[in-house]
Amino acid sequence: MEAVEWLLESDPAIRWQVQSQLMDVGPEVALGERRRVATEGWGAQLLALQDPGGTWDGGTYRPGWADGSKPFFDAWTATHFSLQLLRELGLEPGCSEARRAVSLVRDNVLWDANDGPYFGGEAEPCVNGIALATGAYFGEDVAAIVDRLLADQLDDGGWNCWAEYGATVSSFHTTICVLEGLLEWERTGSAPGAATEARKAGEEYLLERSLFRRRAGREIVDPRFTMFSNPTYWYYDLLRGLDHFRSAGGEMDPRCAEGIELVLAKRDDEGRWPLENRHQGATHFRLDGAEGEPSRWITLRALRVLRWAGAD
Repeated sequence: MEAVEWLLESDPAIRWQVQSQLMDVGPEVALGERRRVATEGWGAQLLALQDPGGTWDGGTYRPGWADGSKPFFDAWTATHFSLQLLRELGLEPGCSEARRAVSLVRDNVLWDANDGPYFGGEAEPCVNGIALATGAYFGEDVAAIVDRLLADQLDDGGWNCWAEYGATVSSFHTTICVLEGLLEWERTGSAPGAATEARKAGEEYLLERSLFRRRAGREIVDPRFTMFSNPTYWYYDLLRGLDHFRSAGGEMDPRCAEGIELVLAKRDDEGRWPLENRHQGATHFRLDGAEGEPSRWITLRALRVLRWAGAD
């Protein structure tokens, strides 16, 4: 309970998830805490940063001040990642603050890539996966994104943002973004069977690789996959993969067992987990301390994954 008590000393965004996922309190208690996300702490701060035109920091994928001539600019303050964070904080979709923020995006925010509406999606499946998860969570019409993602699935079951440039093997990063989006879409109750089939095929892509290894040779794909981060943005790591399977429900597949052992090995003497990999780039505000310090977000995810796996 020591780590749980430490988590409860945090923001409402963490407290309500601890209550509902680790403590089994009554739903009305967790809901009361969840409603505070819109008016207190990180959630309220993030909502207050939206401008009257619906964007955060003046841009859709990149902030308005980013140099568009550069091939990529790591900054996480624009609309796309701000909406992703609101979903991860657990902002209640039906509250007035959420409806106002999302309606401003729906009515005003356009993609730079195609000048289309935000909830209509754009070209890259990693971007569309996050937009799908956001739109489905907040009750928006994102059917066009689903259709695009189903068409973009590769033969190995996953997705890759470089497929249009010739990539034929899927990307862990892209695939996890799409899987989270499809799962959120299924929860709306309007998902066609094809979406569920696509999600399961994408999950099999990860499981065949034990969530972090190459299928041939079994070496670790990228050492950073074993380093837990927060926020994850579009990046994959093992804990994010395990948390997806927990969220999808059902019994743990035996191919997750090695990942569970790695999670257990990272727990400190006080039952907490450190932030190991902070993705560089400008942010609105910090959700955790420095790399190497105990992280409430990562501890929350690790504890709920272990509980699902029966290893807590």
